[in-house]
Formats: sequence, structure tokens, C-alpha cells
Amino acid sequence: MKIVFLGNFCVNYTTENDHLWTLKKLGHEVIALQEGKTTSEQVRSACLGADLFYWTHTHGWNTEGMKEVLAELKNKKIPSVGYHLDLWKGITREADVNSDPYWNIEYFFTVDKLFAEDLKKRGIKAYYLPPAVIERDCYRGVEDEKFKHDVIFVGSKGYHQEWPYRPQLINWLSENYKDKFAHYGGDGRGVVRGSSLNNLYRSSKVIIGDTLCKNFDYPYYFSDRLFETIGRGGFIIFPYIKGLEDLFVLNYPYNRKEDENKGVELVCYKFGDFQDLKNKIDFFLTMDSTRESIRQRAFDRVKKENTYTNRLSYLINILNR
Repeated sequence: MKIVFLGNFCVNYTTENDHLWTLKKLGHEVIALQEGKTTSEQVRSACLGADLFYWTHTHGWNTEGMKEVLAELKNKKIPSVGYHLDLWKGITREADVNSDPYWNIEYFFTVDKLFAEDLKKRGIKAYYLPPAVIERDCYRGVEDEKFKHDVIFVGSKGYHQEWPYRPQLINWLSENYKDKFAHYGGDGRGVVRGSSLNNLYRSSKVIIGDTLCKNFDYPYYFSDRLFETIGRGGFIIFPYIKGLEDLFVLNYPYNRKEDENKGVELVCYKFGDFQDLKNKIDFFLTMDSTRESIRQRAFDRVKKENTYTNRLSYLINILNR
């Protein structure tokens, strides 16, 4: 297919660059246009003769005239498609759905299943498609002495204003594990990317995951950091969210019995329950062979089934029906 792709390609670590690499790997011809520097007329012109317009929109950016371009593409039977990792439903950003021209897109793939159901009511062909990791980064790193920690958290402490749990979690980890804990991120020990991130995950015993989850019970939405961490070789303890059992073999709600971890690919704890989290951290810090077996099984699962090669192949198949 010939695909016109509007997105943010300014830095290497954007989701757009992951999708761009994947689409090319799948054999498609892709014209990458930088959002914020490309006019709607340039988009329209590039789409003439294209098979698909792909737009991963950056929240807050505006390209004048895109509503009209999307309508023209629909008339010309050129599908417009978005695949986004962000949460909209139930937070401040949801107001965009009523105002941003982006929501005139024809097909939308979202990591939020309930949001997909809402969008269908608006006439958008919406599909639930979980996040993933780029296949290129899905490998086990090497152990690095400077990255050897018992427990780590990777990500900014300052997250969504609707999610005060993140700083509470990091503070709790710091207070309970002291020099055995390390926080990596812009407001921690610094941002780690590329092969160094694979080495960090490989060198650390336990990585703690987090994602925005309204009232601790919002189902079928979780951060791509889950797949990034596992795919880059990390052992992660993640809060239980309904929908994870469709992607992994979970230990939840089992706690400290080693024999109950046979076949497990993902260890979960009860959201907001720090005692449950501590029990699991302490258990897996001492059970090296069990931890490493889970790490390997999870890695194998992600590399086989949860890369953007898998996700975008599914997306293209939906369009070709």
C-alpha cells in the first residue's frame, strides 16, 4: 500500500516512528509528514493516489482545514485511519472529542475498549487494539553494573493531573526500599532510552508498573509501558486491570506460593493495595529462578504476539475486509 502518514517524527522515540518502521517492515510505501509543519493542503496533495491516510494526532496540535480534507478523502474512498495510545474518556482531554477535527477520521483504533464503544455511536468505525512494543526493540539486553537494582520504577513522577496515585506509589517505593530502589525518568535519575533501556530492564530484578486507571477499576486500558518493559527483557509487577487476562497468563490473585506461579507470564497486584504489592516484591526478590522463568515466558509471549508488527498487520487486515 501507499500510505501518507501525518505525525510527530522530530525525535526517534515517538510512537509515530515505531509505527513508521513497522509499516515499512511490512512492505508498505510510506510518506511521512511532520504534524505542526505540514499544511492541510500539503496533506491533501500527498494523499492523491494514496491507498491510506494514517494520522496519529498529538494532543493540542492543530492543522487548519483537516476536517475538510478528511471529508474529501472519504468521498474519494481513501480511508483515513488513526491508532492512538492515549486515554480520553473520563479525563480533561475528552473535551477534544467534541471540538478537534481529528474526530472526523473514518477509522480509529484505540487502546481503550470503552472509548471505542463510545466512538462507534458517533459514526466512527472504532476498534479496540491494545498497545505493544516495536519488534526492533524486543530483545534481551545485557547486565550492566550501574543498572543493577532490586526494585525500579521507570517513568515521570508527574503524570496526568487526574492520577495522584503515581507520586504516591513512587514515594512509597522509596520509603520502603530505600537504596534498593531507583526511580528513572525526567524527575528521577534521568531518562534512559534505546539499548540502555534494555540493559536497565535486564539488570534490575523487579520493575514496578503503573497506568492511569480511574477509580482503580477502569477495564481494558493499560499503558504501552507494560509491553515495552516485558519486550525489552524486564520482569514487571503490574496492577491488575480487567483485560490483562486476555493477553497473559496471570498469577492474580495468588500471592506467595511458588508452585502457583507455574506457567505464569505476568505478576499482578491489587490496585492501591501496598501490602499486596510489598508481599509480591519481597517474594520475587528472593525467588530468583521463579522470577526468571516468568521473565522469559512473558518475553516470549510479547515477542510472538504483542509487537506493533502484530497490531498493524491486524489493522491493515481490518481495512482490507
